[in-house]
Amino acid sequence: MLTISRGAVCLLPRPTAALLMAMVMLPACSPALNWREVRPEGTRLALLLPCKPDKAQKTVPLGGQATQLSMLGCDAGGATFAVAVADLGDAAKAAPVLAQWQSLTLANMKAGAAPQVSPLKLPGTAALPPASLVKAEGQGPDGKPVSGQAAYFAQGSQVFQVVMYSPRITPEAAETFFSSLKFE
Repeated sequence: MLTISRGAVCLLPRPTAALLMAMVMLPACSPALNWREVRPEGTRLALLLPCKPDKAQKTVPLGGQATQLSMLGCDAGGATFAVAVADLGDAAKAAPVLAQWQSLTLANMKAGAAPQVSPLKLPGTAALPPASLVKAEGQGPDGKPVSGQAAYFAQGSQVFQVVMYSPRITPEAAETFFSSLKFE
């Protein structure tokens, strides 16, 4: 890495010094959130994540049965961004499973006051259960305060959770993340 003292830059001709300072400062100006479109495998969902996602799969109990859960997620700008999807095999199971999933998420983050739940307009999702956006304050795994926002929705027999956790969620990042959701 190039290190130059402030005094050394002052000894260079003005145009050279300005160019050198700009080059040194460039890494500090790189964006923390490098948005890119991703598509969870086996779905019609597309969304933006602010970093290259890791992939994971695990079997979890959803709706009283062992269900394969696929996840994409990453950490950027001090926040965690993730999307999880499961195919229940039956669209009629979506409403109770999404309600259970939301309750478990709020319990895991030790959400304090009642969460703020609002409808989420997302064309292509099932009418029932309606897509929703949940905002809550709680604690992370380390016991520190955390803000969480999560979207819950279904398309056919697939159920989705799109979530963002951070000590302080910026409105711009949340807007970019959740407004990017679309079915193709």
